Amino acid sequence: MGGSRRYRNPALARSEGRAPVGLLLTRDFRRLEDEQEENAARERNRALDFAPAFLLAIHLICGGAILLDLALRGPLPALVAAPLGVVAALDLALFFWCRHRPVSSLAPHLAVQGAALYAIGAGTLWIAAAAFAPSAGDALLPGIAFAGGILAIPIAFLSFPALALLGSVICVAAIMVLTGEPGATAAASLLALCLVAFSFRRAGADAAQLRRRIEIDWSAQRASRFIEEFEQAGRGWFWETTGRGALSYVSEHLAACLQTAADELIGRPFSELIGADEGGGSERTLGFHLSARLPFTDVTVRANTAAETWWSLSGTPSFDEHGRFLGFRGIGTDLTQQRRSDEEINRLAKYDSLTGLPNRMLMRRTLDEALQNQQGSAACALFLIDLDRFKNVNDTLGHPIGDALLKQVAQRLTSVVGVKGQIGRLGGDEFEAVLPTLHDGAALASLAERLIQQISMPYSIEGHNISIGASVGIAIAPTVDTCADALIRNADLALYSAKAAGRGTFCFFAPEMHSEAQDRQILENDLRKAIGRGELQLVYQPVVNAQSEQLSGFEALVRWHHASRGVISPSIFIPLAEESGLIPQIGEWVLRTACHEAAKWPEQIRVAVNLSPLQFVDPSLPTIVMSALANSQIQPRQLELEITEGVFLVESESTDDMFAKLKSLGVRLALDDFGTGYSSLGYLKKAPFDKIKIDQSFVRGAAVPGNRNAAIIKAIVTLANTLYMETTAEGVEHQDEVELIRELGCSHIQGYVYGKAMRCEDVVLQLNAAGGQATAKGYKASRSPRSTMLRTAMLDLGIAQGEVRIRNISSTGAMIDGIEFPGDPVGVDVQLELLEGQMFPATVRWAKDGRAGVEFSEYFNLERLNAAAPNRGLRKAG
Repeated sequence: MGGSRRYRNPALARSEGRAPVGLLLTRDFRRLEDEQEENAARERNRALDFAPAFLLAIHLICGGAILLDLALRGPLPALVAAPLGVVAALDLALFFWCRHRPVSSLAPHLAVQGAALYAIGAGTLWIAAAAFAPSAGDALLPGIAFAGGILAIPIAFLSFPALALLGSVICVAAIMVLTGEPGATAAASLLALCLVAFSFRRAGADAAQLRRRIEIDWSAQRASRFIEEFEQAGRGWFWETTGRGALSYVSEHLAACLQTAADELIGRPFSELIGADEGGGSERTLGFHLSARLPFTDVTVRANTAAETWWSLSGTPSFDEHGRFLGFRGIGTDLTQQRRSDEEINRLAKYDSLTGLPNRMLMRRTLDEALQNQQGSAACALFLIDLDRFKNVNDTLGHPIGDALLKQVAQRLTSVVGVKGQIGRLGGDEFEAVLPTLHDGAALASLAERLIQQISMPYSIEGHNISIGASVGIAIAPTVDTCADALIRNADLALYSAKAAGRGTFCFFAPEMHSEAQDRQILENDLRKAIGRGELQLVYQPVVNAQSEQLSGFEALVRWHHASRGVISPSIFIPLAEESGLIPQIGEWVLRTACHEAAKWPEQIRVAVNLSPLQFVDPSLPTIVMSALANSQIQPRQLELEITEGVFLVESESTDDMFAKLKSLGVRLALDDFGTGYSSLGYLKKAPFDKIKIDQSFVRGAAVPGNRNAAIIKAIVTLANTLYMETTAEGVEHQDEVELIRELGCSHIQGYVYGKAMRCEDVVLQLNAAGGQATAKGYKASRSPRSTMLRTAMLDLGIAQGEVRIRNISSTGAMIDGIEFPGDPVGVDVQLELLEGQMFPATVRWAKDGRAGVEFSEYFNLERLNAAAPNRGLRKAG
C-alpha cells in the first residue's frame, strides 16, 4: 500500500529471493557474525544429528555384505577389510560422540567443515577398498554393497549441496575404480548429478521455509517488544474480549491502574471497567459500537475507579474465516493527566496564575456581557485600580515578596467587592472591577473608599511590615450600547487624574478629562518642535566649594519657553518627554549645548549635565559624548555627567560596560539624588563615581534642632570620603545650613543660597566680576514648617498664669497673642499647654504688641497635636 512501511529482519532481507548456487555451496563453511544467520545455520545443521546413525547402519550392512562375500570366495584380503574396518570404527566413534553432544550444538561452520572431512576420509577409504577388491565387479552382491556404502555419503548430506556434491564426486570415482567401464561411470555420473540437483533444490526449499519461519518468529518477537515497550513507557495498554464481551486479555498496566490482578480481570465483562460520566454521551457511544460490532477510535470514557480517571479507547472487531464474531481487540490510553493539563491551560488562558483572579481577557468578556445586558436605566460601572508604591516593594524586598503581596491584595479586593461585581487582575499592579448593577455615585464612592482603605492597611509578609496605597479611576456607562473600549478609556483617564491628585484617592471620569488628555497630546506635539523653534534654553545653577566658597562648576538645567503658554515647568515636560520617547533627543541637545557654552568658561569650571536612564542605555551615548567634547574643544574633566539611581533598576553587563566606556573618555560621573529611591552600597562598589549628590530632602531642615537629617548627611559624607568621592549638598537655601554642611564635611554646596540658575551670559559675568568667589545670601537661619491655627492654651510664667491664643506653631516653637508681659520677657522660661492638661517648657525669644514668639526646649511632634484635635476647640485658620 502506498505510504506504508514494512519492517523486516536485516539478515533475511539480504537473502531475499532465490539463493544463488555459489551462496548455497559456500554459505555453510563461513563463520557467521549475525545472530539471525547463525540461528538459521544451526537449524539446518539439525539434519547432521541423524547422519552418524544412518552412515553407521548403511556402512555396517554394506561392509558386512562385502566381507561375507569375499570370505566365502576365499581368503579375506587385508587391503579390503582394513579400509572397511576403519570406516566402521569411524562411524561407530561418531555415533557415540554424537549421543553425548549433537552436531548441531557445534559452531555451524565447524560442524559442516567436519562433515566435509568425514566425507573425504570415508570416501577415500571406500575407494581404496574397491580398488583392492578381487574381481568385485564380477559379483552382483559386492557391487551393490560397494555402491550402497559409497552412495550413503552423499545421501546423508543431501541437505548440504556442497557435501552432497563432494560425496557424489567420490561416488563417481569409486564406481570408476570399481568397474573400470565407461558405461557404469556415465550412469554413476548421471545419478550423482541427480543427487546434487535434488540437494540444491531441497536446500533452496529448506532455506526458503526456514527464512519464512524465522521471519514470522522475528516479527512476532518485534511486535511483542513493541507492545512491552509501549506499555512500559506508560503510553497505553491493550485489551481483548471474547464474543460475549468478557475480557480475555488485559495488560498489566491496566490491571495496576485498576488496582486488581490481571488474572482476576479475565472473564469479567468489559463494560464493568467503564464508569458513568455526567453527560453519559461517551458511555452511550462506546456501548453502541460494542453492540453493533463496529470499529471505534479515540472514544473518551470515565473509568470505573474511585479516583477520577479518563481513558481514550480504540477497538476493532475480530472475525474468523467463517465470519463468526470472536470479540474486540483494542488499545487504551490514560487521558487523566492530559485532561488536567487541558483544564489548567484553559484556566491559565482565563485566570491570572498568581492571584487566581480573572485575567485581562476574561475581564474584557465580563465587561462586554455586562454592557450587553444593560436594561432600562441600569448602568454598568468600571473601576481601574492601580497600586501605589508597589514598585518600591519589588525593588527593595524582591519579587517573591511582591508576589505574596499581590496575592493578599487580591484577597482584600475580592472581599470588599463581594457579590457586587467581578474583580480581576490586568497585569503587574493593575486591577479592574466590573460592577454590572452598581451605578449610584455615592455607592461607588463609598466602595472606592473602602477599597483604598483596605489596600492601604499594613501587610505582614515574612517578617516585613509593608504599607502601600491605591488609586482608583471610576467610569460609568450611562446608556445602552456603550462601547467597552470607551468605558475603559474613560476609567483610565479617571485613574490618571487620581494619580495626579496625589495618589491614594479615587476620581470619577468627567468629560473635561478628554480635553486634558488632548491637551497633553498637543503639548507633546509642541515639545517635539520645541528644539527646532529654539524654545528650549539652558540655565546654570552654581556649585560652590564648601570650604573656600569658590565657584567650582554649574549644573545645566533645561527650561521651556512656550510660544503661547510661556514658561512650562520641567516637572511637566520632562516626564512627558520620557513617556513620549523624546528624552534622548532633548538630552543630546542639552549635552551639546552645555559643552558649547562651557567652552566660554575657565578650564577649572565644570559643567554638570543630567542623563536620563533612557539615555544611559543607548549604546551610542559614548559616541555622542565624545562628539560633544570634540566639537566644543573642552577638556573631558570639565564635563560631569549626573546619573540617577534609576539606571540600576536593571543591572546587567551592559550597565557595567557603559560605565567603563564613559569613564574611559575621561569625563566625571556623579550619582544624583542619592538616597531618594534605590540607594544601595552595591552601586557605589561597582560604579566608578567621582561624586555623590545628596538630595535636597535631606538638606532641608537639617539645621533645625531635633532633625535627623544632619546625621544622615554625615553618614553619606563619611561613606563618600572612604570611597574617595566628593559630595554635593543640593537645595541649600539658608546660611545656617551652609555652616552645618561645611561642618559635616561636605565638599560642595548647591542651592539658592548661592544664587538661582542663570543664563550663560550671566555665568560669565559672575565669574569675571567676583573672581570666581561666591557669597551666601538669603535667610540667616532655617526653621521648621509652621501651621497657622487659632487655639486657646494656658501659659505659666512661674509668677502668674493666663490664657493665650496660639496663632501658629512648628515643631520648634510657636507664636502666641493675647498677653502683655511685665518688663522685658526675652529669655524668660515659661510653660505652655500644647496638649490638654500637659505643659511643655519653652523660652520667650521676642515679644511685641501683645504677641510673643516662644522656642520649645525639646522637639515637639505636631502629629500629637492633630491627634488630640477632637478633644479641644482646634481649627485651622486658612
